[in-house]
Amino acid sequence: MAITLAFDVYGTLINTHGLLAQLQTLVGDKAFGFSTTWREKQLEYSFRRGLMNNYVPFSECTRQALDYTCLYYQISLSSSQKQALLERYKTLPAFAEVKQGLLAFKAQGYRLFAFSNGTAKAVEQLLQTAGLIELFEAIVSADEINTFKPNPAIYQHFLHVSDSLASDTWLISSNPFDVTGAISAGLKAAWVKRSPTAIFDPWEIQPNVIATDLLALDNMMSQFAIKET
Repeated sequence: MAITLAFDVYGTLINTHGLLAQLQTLVGDKAFGFSTTWREKQLEYSFRRGLMNNYVPFSECTRQALDYTCLYYQISLSSSQKQALLERYKTLPAFAEVKQGLLAFKAQGYRLFAFSNGTAKAVEQLLQTAGLIELFEAIVSADEINTFKPNPAIYQHFLHVSDSLASDTWLISSNPFDVTGAISAGLKAAWVKRSPTAIFDPWEIQPNVIATDLLALDNMMSQFAIKET
């Protein structure tokens, strides 16, 4: 059976700091900190809502996190400025090597899926903008079961929708919580360590493979597969 690869989208394929230039025009030298807090709060809100069974689409977590970040940095943005940022968030850029990396995986016969907290519509728009949509067999969204990663139900949902066995499925993600969630659910997982200062949680659950980007990961997974046979 062909190996299935479930690619996380935000932070793995798509650069969530892709608005820095626009943020610099609004908040100046606070742009990177603003972007970081916005992303961290977005994820925190998804975790909390998942635990509370109080679901809203991921885009609402993004909007509320933006409101929080403005309050945190004591920055007053108009409604139109906030809306412009949220619209731009829908077309964030992919990391530079992503398309080449996905093509390499595709050439080896892997099944490629986009797997995200974002709605299928939002993910489709991101992938179309980045010129990546045709490389994926399908999009699987946590929105389809009204919760967020790393709820174990989401990984089981992915296996069901993709018609894959856990033993033949890899999650590819830059987010440690996603990697530990997938492994806990019985999948294999690769951590894409996009920042040299990134730290993986010191839990008993660790990635099967660690790589700096998708091109490095393609080679490492080939070696892993050889060792497994």
